[in-house]
Amino acid sequence: MDADKLGYDSMMMYEEQNRKLERMQDILGYRFVQEDFLLAAITHPSATEGRSVKYSYERLEFLGDSILGAIVAAVAFHRYPDLDEGGLTRIKVALVSGSNLSDVAASLGFADVIVFGSSETGTGKRGLHSALENVYEAVVAALYLDGGLDAANDFVEATLIPKMSLDMVKEPENPKSILQEKLQEGGITPTYKLVETQGPPHDRTFVTQVFAGVQALARGVGRTKKEAESQAAKSALASLGNFPNPLPEKEKVKESKAAIKAERAAAKAQEKAQEKARKQRVRERAKMKKQG
Repeated sequence: MDADKLGYDSMMMYEEQNRKLERMQDILGYRFVQEDFLLAAITHPSATEGRSVKYSYERLEFLGDSILGAIVAAVAFHRYPDLDEGGLTRIKVALVSGSNLSDVAASLGFADVIVFGSSETGTGKRGLHSALENVYEAVVAALYLDGGLDAANDFVEATLIPKMSLDMVKEPENPKSILQEKLQEGGITPTYKLVETQGPPHDRTFVTQVFAGVQALARGVGRTKKEAESQAAKSALASLGNFPNPLPEKEKVKESKAAIKAERAAAKAQEKAQEKARKQRVRERAKMKKQG
């Protein structure tokens, strides 16, 4: 790449980051002492290709998921003293669902402050839904790291907790809550482990394994970590005879990989076309510069 072009792109990225950092702090109503935490929280992996994972929201998302779960569980526990463990689990799972988090993040204006790389921008930001969910969790972690549990709790209390209601107990159960209730009958809590990440940063696929204690029950594949966990829970329930499973696990993985392969081929073709157009613009600018 042309050195001048590289320098220009770096300068533009720096300006975009500063602008979006300021905007995000305005949205949150919180000024960060360590802005690097917030910058990472709003940075999509596609904007950090070739750099350490610490520069995107992926690690923060992992931490934020746990902190968010603990905050929601504590609120539900104190708010509904007559609910049993199963009811509390259904409320927690429903509230921290991917669709819920992405809806809240979108309503706060997070879509305008996420820093995307050119590879994701070139796809029309088709990963925006999952990015909103991930950024919400990453922001929870960034607030926790910068301002402690109180800062994270204040954010969750103001943005997500108002959506909590007793009606969530009556919502159709999802595979994760069903599996948790079933295993808890035997005193076991299921745990989920991300075992594989496939594809480039702008087109990720996740493979998650669910465990009962140290025993691996099943794997799940999804375009988001939560989707992969849900699929893993569904497969585990199918193996235990408590949930419909139309496809064997191997066939589901094959089907998913085939769809992913086709999507990647289309994305690659689009990226090539965009790169060709970019080079043409560079040549045209150089030609105009010479003529001028």
